[in-house]
Amino acid sequence: MSNCGPDRAWRSRAIALLEAEGRRSADTHLIALKLPGFTGIDIYLKDESSHPTGSLKHRLARSLFLYGICSGRISEGMTLVEASSGSTAVSEAYYARLLGLDFCAVLPRTTSTSKVEAIVAHGGRCHFVDQPGAIYASAAELAARCGGYYLDQFTFAERATDWRGNNNIAESIFRQMEQERHPVPEWIVMGAGTGGTSATIGRYIRYRCLDTQLCVPDVEFSAFYDGWRRADLTATAPRGSRIEGIGRPRMEASFIGEVIDEMIRVPDAASLAGMQALSRLLGRRVGASTGSNFVGVCWAASRMRDQGRSGSIVSLICDSGERYAESYYNPAWLAAQGLDPAPQVARLEAFLAGGEFAPELLMGAEMAAGSCAA
Repeated sequence: MSNCGPDRAWRSRAIALLEAEGRRSADTHLIALKLPGFTGIDIYLKDESSHPTGSLKHRLARSLFLYGICSGRISEGMTLVEASSGSTAVSEAYYARLLGLDFCAVLPRTTSTSKVEAIVAHGGRCHFVDQPGAIYASAAELAARCGGYYLDQFTFAERATDWRGNNNIAESIFRQMEQERHPVPEWIVMGAGTGGTSATIGRYIRYRCLDTQLCVPDVEFSAFYDGWRRADLTATAPRGSRIEGIGRPRMEASFIGEVIDEMIRVPDAASLAGMQALSRLLGRRVGASTGSNFVGVCWAASRMRDQGRSGSIVSLICDSGERYAESYYNPAWLAAQGLDPAPQVARLEAFLAGGEFAPELLMGAEMAAGSCAA
């Protein structure tokens, strides 16, 4: 196929639009979180909820579009399709409208109403499936049927982002940390959805020869923890995660276990407790995936305190809790799911006041030190 003509002109315009949008979006804030009882341990949260589409997935969507365009797979007039639990599709709908492209998201029927409304508000369409594990095949089939392109975040997330730098999230974190008391974090804590962000951070740490360790908290009904612990790329989970944005029913191609130093498994009730406790500390609502991250931060802080180590820990605010008013912040929804985060909130707040990290905040106190997966 020729590299000249209308396709090349459209490609040049599309890339210019994406680059201009990137320049308009300032980098996200790095918030210093002060916790009593943790002298010498500094905690920071990178607030990805401040992106124009409200989540960490804004970065990924832009990378996926650039990757698809520069690979010759996205062209003018094309329909784009994605399998998503919601947030990536919101961001992709935003970018599709920017480029004048049709976009359809394939979503689990349980996806939060606010995410569905955001996709539609950005000009996208939604196709729902009853089983979360069916989104992959349904998206691929839909793209093939309409002659479109399946963006496939779960395959391409780790390769669409330049992990060496180019203002990726890892480079941004370390640049923002340069003037802090402990500029090289002891730990970065980041849950896995596609696995692309943890892959980017882990690779960047190794590329820059840094001493930082990467902890990935996983959630109930997710295959990642067992797959990483057993080095099993075929690991699956019996159902979809209740914590939107992280956890998957299968090992995804973008999940790179070799760059992860530690994984812990967090019960859903503890993720919700982390969400509630951190929301109170910040004075605003965060989502449940951020709650999982916060439990991981507390685990890392406890480990550092027990070892008598000082230093810094960095994690992410993935999205706003306002997207989950009808689910995680709704007592009726929690009751229907059989979830009661109150006991876990009490354990977590006792720890934040200077107490011990309760084993119940993890599933069976599981932590596989030194494990590595393929």
